[in-house]
Amino acid sequence: MNTKVVRTKATAKQPKVNVITLGCSKNIYDSEVLMGQLRGNNLNVVHEAEKVGKDDIVVINTCGFIDNAKQESIDTILQFSELKEAGKVGKVIVTGCLSERYKPELESEITNVDAFFGTNDLQNILHELGANYKHELIGERLLTTPSHFAYFKIAEGCNRPCSFCAIPLMRGKHLSKPMEELVNEAKILAKNGTKELILIAQDLTYYGLDLYGTRKLDELMRRLSDVPGIEWIRLQYAYPSGFPMEILDVMNERDNICKYLDMPLQHITDNMLKSMRRGTTKQKTIDLVNQIRDKVPNIAMRTTLICGYPGETERDFEEMKEWVAETKFDRLGCFTYSHEEKTHAHTLIDDVPEEVKQERVDEIMEIQQGISFDINQEKVGQTFKVLVDKKEGDFFVGRTEFDSPEVDNEVLIDASTGYAANGSFVQVKIDRAEDFDLYGTII
Repeated sequence: MNTKVVRTKATAKQPKVNVITLGCSKNIYDSEVLMGQLRGNNLNVVHEAEKVGKDDIVVINTCGFIDNAKQESIDTILQFSELKEAGKVGKVIVTGCLSERYKPELESEITNVDAFFGTNDLQNILHELGANYKHELIGERLLTTPSHFAYFKIAEGCNRPCSFCAIPLMRGKHLSKPMEELVNEAKILAKNGTKELILIAQDLTYYGLDLYGTRKLDELMRRLSDVPGIEWIRLQYAYPSGFPMEILDVMNERDNICKYLDMPLQHITDNMLKSMRRGTTKQKTIDLVNQIRDKVPNIAMRTTLICGYPGETERDFEEMKEWVAETKFDRLGCFTYSHEEKTHAHTLIDDVPEEVKQERVDEIMEIQQGISFDINQEKVGQTFKVLVDKKEGDFFVGRTEFDSPEVDNEVLIDASTGYAANGSFVQVKIDRAEDFDLYGTII
């Protein structure tokens, strides 16, 4: 297991605490911290167990970001509240972003949930479960990912004023974690076999400004890079406005920092960027992408875009399509705009029909599919260092430094040609490539 906490053998009568995680990697991290504390209190804790006992306690860590995620969270709460009603579950506790944002409404609508908590209620959840918060467990987690990689949250909340985003409503203002605490956490993870840290925050690039009066992501990267056993460090969720170029120097200096950057840009036309309150312009965005690529020539850049934001015209969309085709991002995700209460954009008219939003997403992703295919074809014949995540059917499945778990390309290695243990690094020669997958053999 992925924690130093001493385990006691659970008695048959002891109810399980079954933690269910919905939403993003930041929620995964929060669930892992909660589970580490529960295990430290000698409770029998599991993550998303298939079977639930009639005395078990279910903790649902919800997402409240956009409509689809909110609906999934509500459906999951209803599913377990009905099981409780039928006497098939002991207790149901709800936490996370949805209950932070809609607690009064949820309490009045779903009355047989035992307790609702927000995003910063760890100690209160523990108290509800008859456990105490243990300061000595800071940095300890019960990983839900394979032990060789871990999401690594360096800050909570966000100070950015983006018009479409409800994150500050649910997560509050930006709050950086102290550097010493993070380095200690990285050492604990490394000691337990973690080789890849995926740095996450709502905005990585703001790190340190609140604690130290200046941006410190570059220093944090160096400190984490020095931790023995950490072979890959990956950056997710960088913000373009005020981007700290010095982090690229660290990327070039250190072999264990992946040449990978996830920077959600959301749109490209000036009127959309202005309405979205992104603090940048089309030209500044183009210049920034070019500067990043100039400074780190083989960097893989990932971005995400929104289609159908209020006021997005056909011309706006065509301009975005042209820019996507010209820029050729290595990785790209695209989402339909979701009209969220209490955000600035909610004061605007949600005037793009849902079917048009989806058509636009599909068009962007079709362009990206062609770009990804072309980029992947260039890799045929090359050899890459690959981290093996799992065995699936006839293949070992892994990733290069240019790929994050779940969202990016995978490398499929023919298991009949060699062996690769989960969590191991292997050199793989790419034999063929598809739109989003590479196929290769171990050399």
